[in-house]
Amino acid sequence: MSIKFSFKDEVFSLDKLQLPSRHYHFNDNENYIKLLNIGEGIFPKDKIRTSLSFDNSNLILTTESATKIYPSKKEFGIQKIDIVLKNNSNLEFINDELILYKDSRYIQFFNLKSDENSTFFYTDILSRGRSFENFDFSNMLIKNSFYCEKNMEYMEKFDVKGDELKDYITRKSSQNFIFAKIYIKTKNNEEFLNRIYLEKFESFTYTKNKKIILGVISSNNMFELKNQIFKIWELYRKELNKSKFNLGKQ
Repeated sequence: MSIKFSFKDEVFSLDKLQLPSRHYHFNDNENYIKLLNIGEGIFPKDKIRTSLSFDNSNLILTTESATKIYPSKKEFGIQKIDIVLKNNSNLEFINDELILYKDSRYIQFFNLKSDENSTFFYTDILSRGRSFENFDFSNMLIKNSFYCEKNMEYMEKFDVKGDELKDYITRKSSQNFIFAKIYIKTKNNEEFLNRIYLEKFESFTYTKNKKIILGVISSNNMFELKNQIFKIWELYRKELNKSKFNLGKQ
């Protein structure tokens, strides 16, 4: 199950499509794509691959809805995402939340390669599960890799069990159980980071060579969390001299 597409000089090309992966491409004012699966989510043994390539192009990318990971006795659902940005390209990838069902097992590989002049805004959201669950998933393994000018700029690896995450939140006496990570690359990271700080978003910092801005926000309300993400995204678009964009999912 996979989808592979590219943009060159703003022209879309669908290079590979294996169901149940699907997409909707809108191009009224800007290139905008919604990714979706025909099925209800990611099941045990599913292997879903998404490959994107951009050359002098811009895209707003989102998912149709939350990504649901179904229960498994031992097999993992696997998702792999590969992205290449070059020649002044820009990607704005606004993910919906990840919902790990009770006893689910999930692996994610995310790789993004950007040249010096390209920019991106990428988000990941982790919820505690369905409304009646509380981090009851079995295991989640994540490996996110970001390259700038062919060099590794940032990598993060997680091997998390639901019980461990539940225990951590209890020990911290935290009321927040929804977490978002935001990864940003602009033309001027220092200026943009200062702008975020002025908006009272304090949990943001640079990667080792200051090529990427990393941020974490949390909440106990999904609507409020997404509003915070959209506020930061709006600042990002202003940085690119772009107006506010409606994803059409309200």
